[in-house]
Amino acid sequence: MQRITPCLWFDDKAEEAAKFYVTLFKNSKLGPITRYGEAGAKVSGRPKDSVMTVTFEIEGQEFMALNGGPLFKFTEAVSFMVKCRTQQEIDEMWSNLSEGGEEGPCGWLKDKYGLSWQIVVPEWDEMLRDKDTEKSERVMAAILHMSKPDMQRVQQAYEGR
Repeated sequence: MQRITPCLWFDDKAEEAAKFYVTLFKNSKLGPITRYGEAGAKVSGRPKDSVMTVTFEIEGQEFMALNGGPLFKFTEAVSFMVKCRTQQEIDEMWSNLSEGGEEGPCGWLKDKYGLSWQIVVPEWDEMLRDKDTEKSERVMAAILHMSKPDMQRVQQAYEGR
């Protein structure tokens, strides 16, 4: 049993979003779907028999998507980091997640459901912690001046080229 499961609050697109997310990541799957019964429908204002929750898993991490209505919206205060090892992975994730959404700075984007994601390269953390502050400053400057991550540009900044 996974002890902590993020619950993502959607207006009415929980099932659609869950299906979308599992298509983007390997080792992902849909789980059980629960529907609003009489009591839940009455309290929530959602239609009886409509989707209430969808459980899904991405790379071993369980999530729950909830159709809770328009009361709450996603913000950048919570985002999911996707670690990419190649530019091809970055390009694919960026393209798929930003389609119908909104591109942001420094590898951040919002998907078509308003959920924030960060497309990152794990090695960049090491570069940013480099004891040579000139190198780390060049890396930070490069990252701050891009939207979609560009591995070659960051590597060149790190090397001073």
